Amino acid sequence: MSDSLLLFEVPEELVTERLVIRTPLWGDGQAVHAAIMESMEALRPWMPWASDAQTVEETEANVRAARLKYLERTDLRLHLFDQATGDFVGSSGLHRIDWNIRRFEIGYWIRTSYGGRGLMTEAVAAITRMAEEALKANRIEIRCDARNLRSARIAQRVGFTLEGVLRANERDVEGQLRDTMVFARVRGVEY
Repeated sequence: MSDSLLLFEVPEELVTERLVIRTPLWGDGQAVHAAIMESMEALRPWMPWASDAQTVEETEANVRAARLKYLERTDLRLHLFDQATGDFVGSSGLHRIDWNIRRFEIGYWIRTSYGGRGLMTEAVAAITRMAEEALKANRIEIRCDARNLRSARIAQRVGFTLEGVLRANERDVEGQLRDTMVFARVRGVEY
């Protein structure tokens, strides 16, 4: 890890119309765990980490590890909170980072009780702006299982272009080959 990367300024909080989007903090584990447990059935088909329920302590350890990665600039997980209630509503962030190219991949999941309100679209739009403006992203991707149409619609609503479908390129959570849709926004390219 280069010292210059550690000195690179990355916003720790974004505020949108309805959300506070911020870095993981010590103590977030309880709220994250509750959201995961509520949402297990919805997450299980798409998220390999949702196949087995974690304990609150394991979730807290995961949150702390995510905080350290954020500080190292190796993975930029973000937690989403409802501005009005303070409830944890989901997670997103910038992953699979290549700082040399300034390439990022946005991943996301939302708590079941907060789905269908446009909150994840709002969050992804804000994170995309942060990547483009503050981090000078050249390429931002969203990848999802080709069967996950809700995730695909978020990418489209935020202005990402479907570049292609990678056929049989990964295994799904049940071990079956699956197709992956690749959406992208590229600096200086209009589609």
